[in-house]
Amino acid sequence: MMKWEKLLSLKKHGDTFVRNRLDESQTRIGFEVDYDRIIFSPPFRSLQDKTQVIPLSKTNFVHTRLTHSLEVSVVGRSLGRIVGASLLNKYHYLAEEYGYTVNDFGAIVAAASLAHDIGNPPFGHSGERAIGDFFKRGKGAVYKDQLSDKEWSDLTDFEGNANGFAVLTKSRPGMPGGQRISYATLGAFMKYPKESLPKKPTRDISDKKYGFFQGDKDAFIDVASELGLIMKTDRVEAAFYRHPLAFLVEAADDICYTITDFEDGINLGWIPEEHALEFLIKIVQKSINPQTYAQLTSKEDRVSYLRALAIGSLIQDVSRVFLENEEKILAGEFAFALTEKCSYVAQMKDILAVSINKVYQGREVIEKEIVGYRVINSLLEAFTTAVNNVYNGEENQYDLLIMSLLPDKYLTESDSLYVRLMTVCHFISMLTDGKALELYNMIKGNNK
Repeated sequence: MMKWEKLLSLKKHGDTFVRNRLDESQTRIGFEVDYDRIIFSPPFRSLQDKTQVIPLSKTNFVHTRLTHSLEVSVVGRSLGRIVGASLLNKYHYLAEEYGYTVNDFGAIVAAASLAHDIGNPPFGHSGERAIGDFFKRGKGAVYKDQLSDKEWSDLTDFEGNANGFAVLTKSRPGMPGGQRISYATLGAFMKYPKESLPKKPTRDISDKKYGFFQGDKDAFIDVASELGLIMKTDRVEAAFYRHPLAFLVEAADDICYTITDFEDGINLGWIPEEHALEFLIKIVQKSINPQTYAQLTSKEDRVSYLRALAIGSLIQDVSRVFLENEEKILAGEFAFALTEKCSYVAQMKDILAVSINKVYQGREVIEKEIVGYRVINSLLEAFTTAVNNVYNGEENQYDLLIMSLLPDKYLTESDSLYVRLMTVCHFISMLTDGKALELYNMIKGNNK
């Protein structure tokens, strides 16, 4: 059974002393510092030019990764506070002996939610698939025989969640422990606490993907051990049961993309406005004020009103599901996303089905995802070839020119092919949509 006093650890990478909640400044607690460090970091700022669903969109209606992440953090904060209030009432010692407050729970979930997409490559989820396909079926396949199965899986199934853990924790000269985020926040961030193989070994939601690359395994296990996460002893690979607050981070993301992608589709005219009330009415029926709704004169205001009510209803219901199953979650016996067990699961599935048909599979999205595939494939080919040719002493002038485009922090002389390839992947994953396209045009000679 996991213990909340360990799960709420304020420890940061490299600490040689114990951080006690009672010793924290009431004006700037460690979990709020996590939020600040993430929001001021260059990887987070780059999300303003990264695709959420609609790639390279110039309309101000739709969400980027940045606006999506900010909204998820707001929903996550509400979920954390609601759950935290009940937990502090149930476990009085958390406040009396340790000094934890409702705001601590909200701050942890908000910070982890803010960072939940920080490792995602440009061009949305197609960016992850493009990196994987380069190694699985493209020119990167030549490296397979030189890597272990798990290293190869890290590349062929490149995962934004694992990349995010690296962004938050990877040490660099002068920056031991990367962003130095509190372990509680890292635990809440770790939705998939396992390595890349085996793939989907069970139907447990935490086994759906993986949460760390082989190069970050020691750091991941250190965090999991400090937090007292339960190791899955029936497995040969490193795998743990989730930090309970990771369920709330996942739920905040599920709520936001389900409702806001639907909202984007309506505002763009890809989904008829009448679908808004038709598909949301069961979620908002207890809170909607018909007179207020009737007075709204613009489509955007009507959809915004329904979206706000729907998110509010889902926050309350998801919190209920968590609290009803809290002891099972602590024991590692809850294998579902919270939204799978909420009262509105059928409505959420119906909304997603409409979004998949009208938005995710819309012609404009597909056309621009094709561009993303071409861009990422070309960049990977150019940079992996240059990096390895330089390492092997076989570089030509073109390779040297390509290397001049690689920022100093991504230069590596590692003898490990895996490290060199992952460094290139990390560089490309941190590019914005616009910067990736700019580099592609430069390499292809498309600049005017």
